[in-house]
Amino acid sequence: MAKKYSSLIEIKGGLQSGEVTVEKLVKYYLENIKTNVHLNAFNEVFGEEALNRAKNIDARIQLGNAGRLAGMVIGIKDNICYKDHKVSASSKILDGFTSIYSSTIVERLLAEDAIIIGRCNCDEFAMGASNESSYFGPVKNHADNTKVSGGSSGGSAVAVQADMCHAAIGTDTGGSVRQPASFCGLIGLKPTYGRISRYGVISYASSFDQVGPITKSVEDAALLLEVMAGVDEYDSTLSTKEIPAFSTDLKEPGKKKIAYLQESLSSPGVDAEVKNALTQAIDKLRAEGHTVKPIAFEYLDYLVPAYYILATAEASSNLARYDGVHYGYRSPKATDLQSTYKLSRSEGFGKEVKRRIMLGTFVLSAGYYDAYYAKAQKARRLIREKTQEILKEYDFILTPTAPEPAYNIGKEETDPVVSYLADIFTVQASLSGLPAISLPVGNNSKGLPLGLQLLAGQFEEQELLNFSKYFVKL
Repeated sequence: MAKKYSSLIEIKGGLQSGEVTVEKLVKYYLENIKTNVHLNAFNEVFGEEALNRAKNIDARIQLGNAGRLAGMVIGIKDNICYKDHKVSASSKILDGFTSIYSSTIVERLLAEDAIIIGRCNCDEFAMGASNESSYFGPVKNHADNTKVSGGSSGGSAVAVQADMCHAAIGTDTGGSVRQPASFCGLIGLKPTYGRISRYGVISYASSFDQVGPITKSVEDAALLLEVMAGVDEYDSTLSTKEIPAFSTDLKEPGKKKIAYLQESLSSPGVDAEVKNALTQAIDKLRAEGHTVKPIAFEYLDYLVPAYYILATAEASSNLARYDGVHYGYRSPKATDLQSTYKLSRSEGFGKEVKRRIMLGTFVLSAGYYDAYYAKAQKARRLIREKTQEILKEYDFILTPTAPEPAYNIGKEETDPVVSYLADIFTVQASLSGLPAISLPVGNNSKGLPLGLQLLAGQFEEQELLNFSKYFVKL
């Protein structure tokens, strides 16, 4: 019987001492998946395959030639391609579709002997902040089953939260790794745009999408980043910067200058206990000798509108390929080409995806392009420049990850804007292409996890991870 491990270092100790084997670990996680099936975290579990792979990795450990991730059992978000496995982006339009190739990140994880135990539920095409837009139904928060998991990587977060796998991989377009990590009491890292290959990841908004790990320890986040990052000939947006040894270079951060958004404490839209968690963190950091100062971010009101105009515009273009002709769902009622397009798309896409395609098509249309899309691009540039200017003076920007803890399932249904506004603190890093991490800071009075976010300068992941390791122990 395996136990709950908080880091791969702990697992490796157990493997070394003979306390556990990789096969036993996989059996333990599969048992937990069965017990927690009501949480709806997985769209598919690769049970037999994971067990066979575990036996092979146990043999390699005995021979002393196992990879760096031997013993790490992970879940991958259902928008990441894995050869000869289904991938659906939690949408009816891709129901039954099997990937003919693996994404670069899957290849890199497998090369280091990670075990992929299944594909995790997510908001349809990664569009959402609550994991309620999935064709497979909502994911429930393990801390309270009436609450959302966060989104869009909700299944990935809950799989780790309920110990159904050790770590998980999500994608973050406007906060989709960080916000569910916050709602589930975990660490969620969005690297700098261009740090990790997007090849083989189903696109939502290509200038924002970034792969990131959801873990229980900073050390695991650093190691997964190290394994997944780096140049890939299939993704031309990647940086050619050398990848630091993130996991082995974790060190004491020294005294830092930290800015926090004063609006996150003064705004009535931020939950009182979230404000309290931020205030306590500020006090602790000051007591430790760090400089922590409030700043005003003059473009705060433009963050969410600019993000949603640009992201939906890119989505309407990216999702044009799902037409009932090439692959995926085709309506049985279609009689000609036009009805194939119309019926397959209207039956195959869910409500939220249709909403965003329509919005994106509208802002790109001839009469409105300059009024919306071009303006949003200008706003994005100003937001990025202002954020970088702040980060020249300060090492990090500290904010809540989300304005409130996990909310009730069904709340978004009555008002979709609720979920859009949930991205207020996370989209700044997305619009700026900068790295950010959500770190757990305990639970509120109802036992719901809370998280705070740290945002750093471009390609400053090492500094961000160093400080995060220190911060979670404060």
